[in-house]
Amino acid sequence: MDAVMETVGLRKSYKGNVAADDVNIHIPKGSVYGFVGPNGAGKSTVMKMILNLIRPDAGEVHLFGEKVTDRSYEIFKRVGSIIENPAFYDRLTARQNLELHCEYMGFPNKERIDEVLQMVDLQNVEGKQIRHYSLGMKQRLAIARAILARPEFLILDEPINALDPEGICKMRNLFRRLNREEGTTIFISSHILSEVDLIADTIGIIQHGKLLTELPIEEIHKRQTAYISLQVDDAARAAALLEQMGIASFSVLDKEFIRIYDPDISGKVLSKALLENGVGLESLWRKQDTLEDYFFQLMEEK
Repeated sequence: MDAVMETVGLRKSYKGNVAADDVNIHIPKGSVYGFVGPNGAGKSTVMKMILNLIRPDAGEVHLFGEKVTDRSYEIFKRVGSIIENPAFYDRLTARQNLELHCEYMGFPNKERIDEVLQMVDLQNVEGKQIRHYSLGMKQRLAIARAILARPEFLILDEPINALDPEGICKMRNLFRRLNREEGTTIFISSHILSEVDLIADTIGIIQHGKLLTELPIEEIHKRQTAYISLQVDDAARAAALLEQMGIASFSVLDKEFIRIYDPDISGKVLSKALLENGVGLESLWRKQDTLEDYFFQLMEEK
C-alpha cells in the first residue's frame, strides 16, 4: 500500500536531551495511525519535524512520496494539522480566522467555511470574537481550521484536549467520517488511549524518543485476554482458596486484586466459595484487556 507519510531515522536532541531517536514511521494511504506515549515521550517533536516546523538533527521525512525540504510549500497545501496549543487572532471572529486561513492556504472555496463550522458545532457562535471562546470552543475551531482546505493528510496532536464527553464523541465521529467517506489519512496522538483504540487501525508507541512498536490494532486485539477481576479483603487467602478449587491460571496483583485467566469459571460459584470461606468479596467482574493494558504492559517491559 502506498505511504502518505514516512519518516526515516528521525533524530532530535535539545541541550543533550534526546527527544527523538531513530524514529521510523510508516503511514499507509487511507489509514488512521494512532501515535501514543507518555508525556515527554517525543510525540509533538516528531509531529513538528514532519510539518517542517523544526529541523531534525538527522533523518528524513517523506510526504506523498517526496522528501520534505525547506521548499516543500506545495506539499503542505495537502496537509491539515493541529500541533500543541493552536493560536488564533483573538479579536477576530471564527469566520474571519477561517477566511484568513483560506487565503494563506490558497484555498478559494470560502463556502466550505459554513460546512466546517457546522461539522464542529460552532455555527451559532461564528460571529463571536475568539477571545470570548472557551478552551473547548477554541479546540473545535482548531479542528475546523485543520480540515477546512480538504486535506489529504491530517495531523492531529491531542485534538480532543479540553472537550467535554459529548464533544469528544462528536469529534470521534467526525474523524471516522473524514477517513471513511473522504479517504483522509489521519495521524493522531492522544493521551486518552480508549479514544485511539476506537478509531485507529495502526498504533505506534513511543517512549523516551524511541518508537517501541508499530503494528495493526488487530494484532493488539488478538493479544488481549479475557479475565475475571476479583477485589477481595485478603488476596493471599483468596489465592489459597483458588488453588484448593483447582484454579491455576490466576495472578495476584496486590493485597486486594486478583485476575483469573479462565473466563469460563462461574462467577456465582466463585463468589459463593469466597464468602463461605470467610473472604470478603468487594467486586467481581469480567473484563477484556484494552489498548491501555497493552500500553502499560509494554512500558513495563521496556
